[in-house]
Amino acid sequence: MPYPTVAIVGRPNVGKSTLFNRLVGSRIAIEAPTSGVTRDRVLFPLILTDPETGDDRTVDLIDTGGIGIVDRQNLEADVEKQITVAIDQAALLIFLVDARDEVTPLDEEVAGRLRRAGKTVLLVANKVDTPSLEEKLPSFHALGFGDALPVSAKHKRNIADLEEALLRRLPPAVEDEDPHAPGDLLRIAFVGRRNVGKSTLINQLAGDERVIVSDAPGTTRDALDVRIERDGETFVAIDTAGLRKRGQMDDIMEFFGHVRTERAVRRADVVVLILDATTQISKVDKRIGHLVVEEHKPCIVALNKWDLVKEKDPSLTVESFQPYIADRLPGLWFCRLAGISAREGVNVWGLVTAARSLAKQASQQVTTGKINTALGAAQKKRRPRPFRGKVGKIYYGTQSDVSPPTFLLFCNNPALFDKNYMRYIENHLRRELGFAEVPLQLILKTSREKEVGRYDPE
Repeated sequence: MPYPTVAIVGRPNVGKSTLFNRLVGSRIAIEAPTSGVTRDRVLFPLILTDPETGDDRTVDLIDTGGIGIVDRQNLEADVEKQITVAIDQAALLIFLVDARDEVTPLDEEVAGRLRRAGKTVLLVANKVDTPSLEEKLPSFHALGFGDALPVSAKHKRNIADLEEALLRRLPPAVEDEDPHAPGDLLRIAFVGRRNVGKSTLINQLAGDERVIVSDAPGTTRDALDVRIERDGETFVAIDTAGLRKRGQMDDIMEFFGHVRTERAVRRADVVVLILDATTQISKVDKRIGHLVVEEHKPCIVALNKWDLVKEKDPSLTVESFQPYIADRLPGLWFCRLAGISAREGVNVWGLVTAARSLAKQASQQVTTGKINTALGAAQKKRRPRPFRGKVGKIYYGTQSDVSPPTFLLFCNNPALFDKNYMRYIENHLRRELGFAEVPLQLILKTSREKEVGRYDPE
């Protein structure tokens, strides 16, 4: 059973995203002084600790779009639908108001809607940056939800009181409440350029309109965590903003979306890079691929609209795209390829199966003996080119970490190994040690003495 949900609702510009980020302790949702920034339901696990017992309770905290927003891309109906779902599914609602404005007509409209929903509501007045602003709080009694709890999300004021109030109002925990700790779940980031089908794919996996899908470019702004369960297994799919050339960004919102996408790649266990199989690989695709390579993330290259490609040429296979991928995305030449149709749902669950396999592969620990046997064979087959009369020698290696598999290679001088040779060593270790489809991280270290019991490539 999933965690109970706590949704933050209210009119635009009352600080919902700022409060969301303050509670979860990270800048997950985009914050900006303009209204209408949040469109989708932004969800993130929040751990609440009872100050008396010390017991933890995990909830899904949801940030929502502002009720009554005017969207410049005419997505009001889509945003409204996401808000309605959040309200319907919530075990507890945080009704957020702006203490500086007192009660507005739109606040009254939101209050009426929440009363009709019949949910437990905690009224919270934000932007109470100083005690003097508490004098305005009695006016919010008119909304019908009792005393407003004063907080300042920006200045961290009374956040602990808010967390305690949430715990007191949550329904009792049930026996089959989701036992997973938030950090235990596999995280798969879906990345790609604009309108390549990321949100459509997420909705296919979720079996629901979990994120807004529109032909309007740049619909997704945040990196959205969507927890999905199937056959008793749970994972997190991260939908990300579509990227394009930096010089073509329209506004600060798009820049924030790019930053969130880069952060999503860093915190993912596996990345799915979605390409449009009916078009050429673009400069933006290459830039995203380079980001994945830099972060040493296991990656699946998903060729979307594969059904359209097969209609034109039934003889084509996914494998036939491998040389093209290796040429245009050289750092991802070893990655798995998958032909999918996000719109039709073809092979989308195969991506999840493949992601689990890659995450398991990246978490393997190899014995030092196997590593050094592989290193010895690699150096016997090919030695680095001499540099200023000296030849690089790797004396021994050991695995220092997993995800990504990281190897410390002790040598006579790191400067004697160029990129081509290190790429050769990486590919050899990947093939020989069971890391055929995941990237490795190699770190050269100077060793003044050859360690006893290790091999000498001489």
